[in-house]
Amino acid sequence: MISTKDLTLRFGGRILFENVNIKFTEGNCYGLIGANGSGKSTFLKVLSNEIEPTKGEVIVGNKERLSTLKQDQNLYSKEKVIDVVIMGNKRLYDIINEKDKLYSKTEFTDEDGIKLGNLEAEFAEMNGWQAESDAAILLNGLGVPTELYEKKMEEIDNSNKIKVLLAQALFGEPDVLLLDEPTNGLDIDAKLWLEEFLIEFSNTLIVVSHDRHFLNKVCTHIVDIDYEKLTLYVGNYDFWRQSSELMQKQMKDSNVKKEKQIKELQDFIARFSANASKSKQATSRKKTLEKIILDEIKPSSRRYPYINFKIDKPLGKDVLTTKNLCVSVEGKRVLNNLNLSLNNTDKIAFIGSNELAITTLFKALSGEIEIDSGEIVWGSSVIKSYFPKNNDSYFNVDKNIIQWLQEYSTEKDEQYVRGFLGRMLFTGEESLKKVKVLSGGEKVRCMLSKMMLSFANVLILDEPTNHLDIETITSLNEGMLDFKGAILFKTHDHELIETVANRIIEFKEDGKYIDKMLKYSEYIEKVND
Repeated sequence: MISTKDLTLRFGGRILFENVNIKFTEGNCYGLIGANGSGKSTFLKVLSNEIEPTKGEVIVGNKERLSTLKQDQNLYSKEKVIDVVIMGNKRLYDIINEKDKLYSKTEFTDEDGIKLGNLEAEFAEMNGWQAESDAAILLNGLGVPTELYEKKMEEIDNSNKIKVLLAQALFGEPDVLLLDEPTNGLDIDAKLWLEEFLIEFSNTLIVVSHDRHFLNKVCTHIVDIDYEKLTLYVGNYDFWRQSSELMQKQMKDSNVKKEKQIKELQDFIARFSANASKSKQATSRKKTLEKIILDEIKPSSRRYPYINFKIDKPLGKDVLTTKNLCVSVEGKRVLNNLNLSLNNTDKIAFIGSNELAITTLFKALSGEIEIDSGEIVWGSSVIKSYFPKNNDSYFNVDKNIIQWLQEYSTEKDEQYVRGFLGRMLFTGEESLKKVKVLSGGEKVRCMLSKMMLSFANVLILDEPTNHLDIETITSLNEGMLDFKGAILFKTHDHELIETVANRIIEFKEDGKYIDKMLKYSEYIEKVND
């Protein structure tokens, strides 16, 4: 269990949250949500004592162990993978090292013997003999190859480093587990395994995630950071959204009724306050009027952009064909004799561990890189627009957002361009920011504005949800659902794939691929059978 008492955090003159009193109990998973900048990750850091609150305190149960997901992949560069996982239980790891030092001593004193006996007792009590096998079970579940367990962290790739740090956080059944974006960088199998692990987790879990499917799957409660406070809801993410929308609607409807009543009372008082026969009624209505209080509806920190990909002309029957397509990256063959065809109703999600092959395919289709051999044949009606995985090169110019977007618009009128930027939440002075200083999320919103201005009928999207908050992901999801053309896309967002894709193509590490006209859930079920 972990709780807060009168917890307040201010940065300068800004209040993130104030006088928070909340209790997180064992057996429950709490999804922490809120707009970008609302303080989700910061709240986790306050709970883990990485950041001091302005006021109040965090209370952790007596002798309870708290575990967090580390974000720095270079933190343990010289340590072995298996050791990094066991470090998740610091006390156990310290005992192992102390024992090793004592056993390696050439001169062994009585005092050393007593100390070693105490360490061995504590080691056994903590199931220390199971430590390596428990760590291996976690690594195996997350898909880290066995041959990497004895390697140093600096010797493995980033995707496996992410999994090792996650295994470290999960190790040793911590009493309180704090996870900040645990699904980032995980493949399908690792995500599915993590979901099941956390569903079975019996202690206290608090998680920050932009993955709506993940929040729906594992969460028993939602904690919403908004209006400078934390509000607790019982249920998963979808239940929170329905509940919060209903609550807002009820408050607005209530205020409409109250405003109507206020108007009627004011009219009566104005007409009859000077009338002797009606004066008592007017006085009574004044008292009633004074008791009516409108519900305070504060503006939410959440903002939903409007994403709508309109097409200039409909797609013909012939959209795309690749014939024996071969592409190499840095001298290594990544795509080998790839034969694909795209129909005008296809919305294809590209998945799989071979992400390089997917990104390479998207670059080749968009003309960003040259192919080795084979053919790429686009239909005559096709107008395509590409969202790259790395968009830095687009923003290396000395322009503000309006000037930047005008370069990609056939209509140069500033008000016209401002309209598209407004849809993507760049209003007023925000649209005059220099593109060089934009955050990752702001750059994504600019790229989506660029795509909307293209009026393309084929969209190629390489991980468009990176850097986005749930609100923008939800809007993008709706925009892709409503799109009347064809889509090729890659994302780690389960909900986006499930709701948008009608076809799944999985690229394997060996260069082979699976192509199925199935919904994502059907594909997972079929592949796992």
